[in-house]
Amino acid sequence: MSEHSEKQTGIQTETASLETQAETIIDFIRHGEPEGGRMYRGNRVNHPLSKMGWQQMHEAISTQTMRLEPDTEFKWDLVVSSPMLRCHAFAEVISKQLAIPLVTNESLTEISFGDWEGKTVDEVKAADPVLFRDFHRDPVKNRPHGAESLETFSQRISGGLSALLKEYSGKRILLVTHAGIMRTILINVLSAPLKSRQLIRFPYAGMLRLYVTQDQKRIEYL
Repeated sequence: MSEHSEKQTGIQTETASLETQAETIIDFIRHGEPEGGRMYRGNRVNHPLSKMGWQQMHEAISTQTMRLEPDTEFKWDLVVSSPMLRCHAFAEVISKQLAIPLVTNESLTEISFGDWEGKTVDEVKAADPVLFRDFHRDPVKNRPHGAESLETFSQRISGGLSALLKEYSGKRILLVTHAGIMRTILINVLSAPLKSRQLIRFPYAGMLRLYVTQDQKRIEYL
């Protein structure tokens, strides 16, 4: 092999290595306050954002954009959204505002809470105080009737995220989503047990950034 060919091969190998290390960045934002206030909504109760919820979403995006250099940290290539109204309506607005594509992702919908959906915490406590107590001690083993298991949910989210990363490798993504998805992503990256999700709280319009390369995932709070 000639010296020129060896150099060319070296350059091609280095380029291929850099391509496989392309970093994908996903900025997760939880939806704002929905109409009806706090309750177990899951993926069956489809309330839109309240006036306060819209304000929370716009302020979260504006605050993050203003505190950083323009056209750098928050220059997204596309918006991905849960199909639920409390996520999707804002995702439509921001995608039009930024003139970037919007992708609806059915697999990244919130977990189902079964019979608890549409009920407030006080209503659930009054109806079944023992299950409510046990649920908060160990949500893996103690699920509301008809609820999605945490194992199934975790697998669904991991599969949906893997497919997203494969399709949009190297892109910057704004993902408008739910607290349950953000908890699952966080404990997955940290290799924490599923039951520890109960210790994690994300406020309305709270944000989290996930950096992904072929070799690692890392998390940053925004």
